[in-house]
Amino acid sequence: MRIRQISIFMENRPGRLSAVCRDLADADINIVTLSLADTSDFGIVRLIVDDHEKAKSILTEKGHVVNVREVIAVCVPDRPGGMAGVMRVLDEAGVNIEYSYAFAFHKGGKAVLVFSFSDNAVAENALRAAGYTTLGEDEVNEAAK
Repeated sequence: MRIRQISIFMENRPGRLSAVCRDLADADINIVTLSLADTSDFGIVRLIVDDHEKAKSILTEKGHVVNVREVIAVCVPDRPGGMAGVMRVLDEAGVNIEYSYAFAFHKGGKAVLVFSFSDNAVAENALRAAGYTTLGEDEVNEAAK
């Protein structure tokens, strides 16, 4: 299963991330997880939200540069070594990881690793064959509750 992630390109200056968060809050959109990568001049905010279509529409309307991309969310035990097994499977499959971030379930001792791969289909098939569960949007949203 794949999920959709919102990516926002923005200037690296005070108040830009705050504006995105306010715009989503005002539209009653929940941020499930967020990742921010920056340089001295710009940043890319990657978000999983509970309504990516509405988020894209609202953020675009507010003047943000927004992209939607499919990523893969993998459920792992939230313990030392939980991510190491996933990495081994991906290494053996020869899949390149473009970027990744993670969040923990509020209960249940599980974590979710979010990945963008050079080839999502190959990665997803390798993970499933190794017994890992990939999550859909509803499951990721439920994990955040």
